[in-house]
This record gives sequence, structure tokens and C-alpha cells, in this order.
Amino acid sequence: MTLEKFKEEPWRTSHAAYQDSVLAMSPAPEYASSEVILSSLYRHVGLEGASERTVPQRGRDLDREVQRYRDRARKPGDAALDADTFHMLLHSVLESPKLPNQSSKRFVQVTPLVPQAAVFSGSARLSSNSWPAGALVRRMVWLGSPDAAAAASTWQALFAALSITDEDDIFARFLQAEIEAWSPQPAWAPTDTGEYSTLDPADQDGLDYPARRFVRDLHAIIGAKDSMTRRQWTSLLEAIVRLAAVAHVTWLCDVHARSWDCVRAALDGNGPADAAAARAAIYPCAFQFLSYGDRALPAIKDRASAFLQARLGLNATLWALHAEGTEIASLSSAAAVADVCERVRANASGLEARGIRDILAEVNERETRTLLCKKGIGSNIMEFARHVLGQRQAANPVLRGYDQGFALRKRGTSNSSPWVVGLGPVSVLALVHCSLAGTTGPRSVRRLTQHLAGYGAIVDYRDIATNDLGHQLRMLGLVLDSPDAESGMLLVPPFQAQQEETA
Repeated sequence: MTLEKFKEEPWRTSHAAYQDSVLAMSPAPEYASSEVILSSLYRHVGLEGASERTVPQRGRDLDREVQRYRDRARKPGDAALDADTFHMLLHSVLESPKLPNQSSKRFVQVTPLVPQAAVFSGSARLSSNSWPAGALVRRMVWLGSPDAAAAASTWQALFAALSITDEDDIFARFLQAEIEAWSPQPAWAPTDTGEYSTLDPADQDGLDYPARRFVRDLHAIIGAKDSMTRRQWTSLLEAIVRLAAVAHVTWLCDVHARSWDCVRAALDGNGPADAAAARAAIYPCAFQFLSYGDRALPAIKDRASAFLQARLGLNATLWALHAEGTEIASLSSAAAVADVCERVRANASGLEARGIRDILAEVNERETRTLLCKKGIGSNIMEFARHVLGQRQAANPVLRGYDQGFALRKRGTSNSSPWVVGLGPVSVLALVHCSLAGTTGPRSVRRLTQHLAGYGAIVDYRDIATNDLGHQLRMLGLVLDSPDAESGMLLVPPFQAQQEETA
């Protein structure tokens, strides 16, 4: 790959220093629903061999196998249900609502209540080229942990929590055993996590970012498992994962844009001179991208567009330095960005001679639709954010209330109604629980707003008494109105016994 080849195909191949960076957006997000992410997470945690590529075909194979048993009025030896009943279980009891554009398609899509269900259901696409959404969550765990050992420990704790044990409710145990009887391979077992990188310790110090908040909340959600049924717990986990995943992707967009600002300034002879200055420049100290009650997608689109411009700028600069004989090994830390800025300043005349600014201007003009998120990577990011955060729009009107863990809701009933920030009841339960995890004594609703801010969601605690979030908190019994509290409302732990145990 050379600078000229980059100019011809700017999205095809990234420079190794960019591609292998800890802060690279890898895997690149595409369409996914919250249940797709949870299903893919099962496959990455403990279903080795059940790759995204194999899921659609396994679903079709299972449907055919069940039909053959129905025709012969038989069932597998270890199965408790006959073929007709198991078919009804898959296509009625456990069926997850299809989107309006999927209503006429026949495929297996079930709620990811137990691990074995993810063997044949829950891929992003019905073809064999789905992206690995679970790998994004795995990367978040490593990026949000202080070191590799802590990340591996969290991953093992997640595997144990997702496993079906004697402590799970009887329906979950029955369901896992029954699906295993009909679809036994691959079996549920820990997968090899391999080697993954964490954020540079110097950059982590004092930095609050979505992946770090997610790892803490993940432990809180795991700790609450014994307080509820399997279905309730997986709903809480799903609610936290979907908010954290979009927040993480949007935060990465911000970091990319800020990193490019530093390198672009270096082209003019400026930019950070050392790691400390680079750290202050590239990591947002007050990250926010959602404002409660306001439209959400325009802000995400702006950040996705800035990310794409940064990706072009960073790769163009790296390839231009490569042409100058200067090799860059990494963009994984503030110190690495500071080093790139120093190399850019040292090679300023050579970069100018190669016309890097003109190349970028030409590529930006040619790739306008992609940069505006009309197609390609930017469009995929928007699809990801909209479907992961937004309430499921079911084709069957009876199932419109199926999704209660959303973070975006329609302002009206029209298809053209805007998506606004508004938490579903399950999201509220999950966030209140996580915000109170490890605390003792009463806390005001301000603590909840501070917790939401860790994911880039902003809500004024003084507005909670009158907005729909306050209404949700009251309906769920999660607040006590108190004239002595700063905001007049005190949070009530949703799982009191577990909360006291944690504290």
C-alpha cells in the first residue's frame, strides 16, 4: 500500500499503525439489534465454533430437522418435547419479533434466553457474512479494564453468569437441556480469549470513559443474577450492553476526531509537544452525545462524520510519512500520538511536497456521500446506533411492547417521527441498580444522572421530578419523595437484598 493507492481506494486498506491501534474501531459496527449483540456475546464467550457465519445455516438446518421428526412423529432420544411442541416453542413461545421489513421472511429468530439458543439464532444478517458484534463487547471489556489479567477475570465471570447452573430458574434449565437435545453442537464451554490490549495505564489514570463504566456495571449486573429469573436478568444485561456499546463507539469517534486535530495541527507546525499535552487533547474530559428528551441521531451522525474525516486524515498522514521513510509503529496511546505529531513536524516540508493537503481535499470531495453517512461505514454506524438503542419496531402490532430496555423512543406514532432519548423501564431498573452498586445509605437522583453521564447521556437532575424519567422511577417504585433530599427524590435499590450484600 502506498500514498497513491490510498488516494485511489481510501477505505480499502488502513495503515498498520492505525489498523492495529487499541483505539481503532474494530470490529467496525454495522446493523445489529440488542438481541443480536447478546446472541453474538454468547458465541464469543462460550460457543466456540458457532461463528456468525454458521448461524443462519444452522437455523435452517434445525427447522428442517424438526420438520423431519414431525413427519415421522418422532423426537431425539434426550428430548422431552415432541417435534410439534418444540416447533411451537421456537416459533411462538420464544420467537423474537421480526421487523416490518422481515415480516414475510421465514427464519428462526428466538429470544437469547439461554446459551444454546445462540447456536442457530441471532446473527446480524441472514447471509453468511455477518459482523461479530460480540467481539465489540469483548474489546470493550479489555479496553475498560486496568490490565489484561483483570479483563480475563471479568470475561470469566461473564461466562459463569451466562452459564445455566442449578441456581437458575427451572424454565431456563429445562430450555437449555431441551435445545441441547435438538441442537447439541457446539457445546457450551469457555472459549480461548487470546491476547487483547488494554488502554495505556498512563492514559487510564483519572479518565472516565464508557468502556470503563461498562466493566464496573457488568460486575454489578452479574452480582444481581440471583435476585431474579433468567429472563429478567438477561433483559438487564442486554439494556446495559446496548447503551454501553453505542456510547463506546461514539466515544471512539470523538477520540479519532481529536487525534486528527492534533496531527492536523502538527502539519502547521503546532500540535501537542509531549504525551501529557496529547492526553489532554485527545481524551474528552466531559464526553456527552445524548441529551434526555432531545433528538439523538443528529449528534451521533456528526460524530460519525468527524470519525470518517479523521480516519482519512490519519491514514493519509501515516502513508505520507511511510513514503518519506518514516515508519510509525502505533497510534494506541497519547504518547504515540505525540510521537506522530513530532514526526510530522520533522517531515513537514516533505509532506507538503507530496501534496498531502491536496490529496485529502480531493479524497474528501470524492467521498462526500460516505463522509455525510449516506453510505458505507458512516451509514453502518448510524444503523448500529439506531437499532441498538432504539425500541424494537415489531411487524406484529401485538408485540410492540416486547422491547423495554431501549434508550431511544419514537416521539410519535408516525414512521417519520424522530427518535428522542428516553429510557425504557428495564433500562431504568438496570441503571438505578448499577448507580447504587457498592453504596450504603440513601442517594438522591443526582447520582443516577452522574451515572448516566458516564455513558455520555445528559439529564438535569432538577428536571427528573417533572419529566418522563421521574414518572418511570415512581411507577417502578425506585424513588421516595423527600423534602430533605437535595432534589426532593431519593433512589430506592431495586434489589435490596443483593444491594446490602454488595455493600
